[in-house]
Amino acid sequence: MAASRENVSLLFKLYCLTVMTLVAAAYTIALRYTRTSDKELYFSTTAVCITEVIKLLLSVGILAKETASLGRFKASLIENVLGSPKELMKLSVPSLVYAVQNNMAFLALSNLDAAVYQVTYQLKIPCTALCTVLMLNRTLSKLQWISVFMLCGGVILVQWKPAQATKVVVEQNPLLGFGAIAIAVLCSGFAGVYFEKVLKSSDTSLWVRNIQMYLSGIVVTLAGVYLSDGAEVKEKGFFYGYTYYVWFVIFLASVGGLYTSIVVKYTDNIMKGFSAAAAIVLSTIASVMLFGLQITLTFALGALLVCVSIYLYGLPRQDTTSIQQGETTSKERVGV
Repeated sequence: MAASRENVSLLFKLYCLTVMTLVAAAYTIALRYTRTSDKELYFSTTAVCITEVIKLLLSVGILAKETASLGRFKASLIENVLGSPKELMKLSVPSLVYAVQNNMAFLALSNLDAAVYQVTYQLKIPCTALCTVLMLNRTLSKLQWISVFMLCGGVILVQWKPAQATKVVVEQNPLLGFGAIAIAVLCSGFAGVYFEKVLKSSDTSLWVRNIQMYLSGIVVTLAGVYLSDGAEVKEKGFFYGYTYYVWFVIFLASVGGLYTSIVVKYTDNIMKGFSAAAAIVLSTIASVMLFGLQITLTFALGALLVCVSIYLYGLPRQDTTSIQQGETTSKERVGV
C-alpha cells in the first residue's frame, strides 16, 4: 500500500512538473507572438485585468469545492472578505506589486525574444533569496550563494550580445525590455515573499487568501487601465485587438498563477528548478522555429550557466551536524 501511495505521489509530482513547464514556456512564446504580430495591438493593461478576474472566479470555485457545503462557503466569504477589510488592505500590497510585474512582462516581451526573457527572468531567484533573508530572517547556504552569483553571471552573458530574431519585423528596444524585466523580478521577489509571510501568519485557507488578493488586484488593475490607456480604451473598446491567441495568453496567465500555488505546496525546489530549466530549453527551441532566433555562443553559455545554477540552488542542504555525530560514533566504535 505504501509503495502504491508513493507511486501515485511521484506521478502527481511529475504531472505538476510537466504542466508547470509547459505553461511557463507556452505563456512566454504566446505572449511574445501577440506582441510582435502585425495585427492591431491590444491593450496589455486590459489583459492583466481580465486575468485577475478569471483567477478570482477560479479561486472562488476551488474554495466552494474545498468547503463542500454552501453554508460553510458563504460563511467563509462573509467572514474573510466582507468582514475583514484589514486583511483586504494587507493583501492589496502584493496585488499592486503583482499588477506592476505582469504589465512589465508584456513590456519586456514586446522588446525581447521569449528565450532571452525566460533566461533573464530567472533573476527572480536571487531577488527572492534576498527578500527571504531580509523579510523572513532565513539564511542561505554557501552553495546557494554561489549559485546566485553564477546565475547573475549567466544572465550577463545572455545580455552581452543578445540573440536576434530574424522573423520579427516590429521595432524593439532591448534596453527597455531589460529594464522592464529588472522591475518585474524585483516585484516578483518582494510580492512572493510578502504573500508567503501573510500565508504563514495565520491558518487561513490559501484560496481565501487568493480571493482577498485577486479582489484587490481587480481594483488595482482597473485603475491601471484608466491611468495608462483610459482615453484609448474609451474610444476603441476594452477588448480592442483581442484574438484567440490573446485569450490563450490570458488563460495561460490565469492557470499559471493558480498552478504556482499548487506546485509550491506539492513539489520541492529541485523539481521547480528542473521545470524552470526545461522551460528555458523549450522556449529557446520554439523561438528558433517560430521567430528565427539566432543563438550566439554567449547566449548558449549564459543559458547553460543559468540552468546549472537553478539546479544547484534547489539542492537540499547537507545536515553537517548529523554527519559529524556519525563520524564521532564510528570513531568511538573503532577505538579512535
